[in-house]
Amino acid sequence: MLKDSVKIAVLVSGGGTNLQALIDAQNSGILNSGKISLVISNNPNAYAIERAVKAGIDYAVVCKKDCPSQEEFEQKIIDLIEANGIELIVLAGFMSILGENFTKKYDKRIINVHPSLIPSFCGKGFYGLRVHEAALEYGVKVTGATVHFVNEIPDGGEIIMQKAVEIKEGDTPEVLQKRVMVEAEWIILPQSVEKISNKLLNERR
Repeated sequence: MLKDSVKIAVLVSGGGTNLQALIDAQNSGILNSGKISLVISNNPNAYAIERAVKAGIDYAVVCKKDCPSQEEFEQKIIDLIEANGIELIVLAGFMSILGENFTKKYDKRIINVHPSLIPSFCGKGFYGLRVHEAALEYGVKVTGATVHFVNEIPDGGEIIMQKAVEIKEGDTPEVLQKRVMVEAEWIILPQSVEKISNKLLNERR
């Protein structure tokens, strides 16, 4: 890994499979221009925290219910990001919408992975299994994943990378969710993080 690398914070809420994909990519050299310096969870019981501990990555917990307002919740995250010199924020299954003040502050510095080919099955209410249920209900033959910049519109930021995944006869939402993770999310998220980290690194030089 480059000594000169972009400091990354990964925001999580649950199992942390996308965080693990990033950790694995860092260990294998796919993610080389950036380094995961901090994991922030809004859920104290998230298994993603265990993954951070095992990988020797610092973590912090910021619970929304402990904050009187959305602004205070976001400010606590901002304080952590600033204190740790974070340059790139990755939302990896982070189940909390970030407001316009937050997204504008880190314009083109926040990226998210969404389990569909945006603009299909995205926006408010489309997260987790619901995305795959909608794809199957609609009868599309191809779905996939999208990595995009985050702005004030849910799933509305500029697309960085997409990868298609075939829907198979007899797929359930759970089976499809796993295939989209393995065949798309875990591939294009690390590639996108590397791509943006490399760009930020070159801008810094």
